[in-house]
Amino acid sequence: MYAITIAQPGGPEALVWTEVPDPVAGEGEVLVEVVASAVNRADLLQRQGFYEPPPGASPYPGLECSGRIVALGPGVTGWAVGDEVCALLSGGGYAQKVAVPVGQLLPVPDGVDLVTAAALPEVAATVWSNVFMIAHLRPGETLLVHGGASGIGTLAIQLGKAVGARVAVTAGSPEKLARCAELGADVLIDYRRQDFVEEVRKATDGAGADVILDIVGAKYLDANVRALAVNGRLAVIGLQGGVKGELNLGALLNKRAAVTATSLRGRPLEEKASIIAAVREHVWPLVAAGTVRPVVDQVLPLAQAAQGHRALEEGGHVGKVLLRAE
Repeated sequence: MYAITIAQPGGPEALVWTEVPDPVAGEGEVLVEVVASAVNRADLLQRQGFYEPPPGASPYPGLECSGRIVALGPGVTGWAVGDEVCALLSGGGYAQKVAVPVGQLLPVPDGVDLVTAAALPEVAATVWSNVFMIAHLRPGETLLVHGGASGIGTLAIQLGKAVGARVAVTAGSPEKLARCAELGADVLIDYRRQDFVEEVRKATDGAGADVILDIVGAKYLDANVRALAVNGRLAVIGLQGGVKGELNLGALLNKRAAVTATSLRGRPLEEKASIIAAVREHVWPLVAAGTVRPVVDQVLPLAQAAQGHRALEEGGHVGKVLLRAE
């Protein structure tokens, strides 16, 4: 088969379409012929040499895919060759075939085509596990989403609204904020021109956000704590603004608030399977009903993955950048 390989860390040009050995489905795995994958920030970090795949994972980038099952490994039940699926991966999505643990498989939701389905697994698992399984967002609460126009952000807006929350977002341009509003965002904050702490307080009569989903990390840590409501929950899922920040424990204590930080890629198989089962139970019916929909910015040939990486680095996209393998 062919896959995108990284011979040496570097810029987008480090991504090379190369002939490599076919993967084999092991115990409890299926072999998927990839129809599409998606570009995630973690792929950019891996390309730059900053994010090695977990032990035993495919060396190729790609944390999600859609496609068709072409072989079943030993011990697999409940799936058949020919089934159309999408999947959460530890790596290997930028390839023509990938071996997937059965617990990380999802059926393609009703109403979503097979290519577009590649936009869902990683963002759905990330948003559901952090905003709902950990932070327990409730109806009537306020959710602040940083990077509202990103793949993560566009889905978080829709899921927040679907459960009856009020959603505030930050984004870097009026055009991106307009797209967030189309998805249901109630409070629109241009982080380049406005203080998000002040804007969230204004919008909540001084109360603050009950849940904050943060992709920035250290740069926003102090401001995020100040923006939290009493009993608020801050979920950090990205480090685009650095890894080391100063945390005012007094402010956190006074608000009886919580800070969590999680990543998805390196979790044990059983934890990923639990998250995927929850996504299938809670998110997939919303997608099938049309209440939640994947937002796709562009679809590129998989062999042109470098162009997809440039699109994410330039920051003009809204939603997901997909890579089509066929």
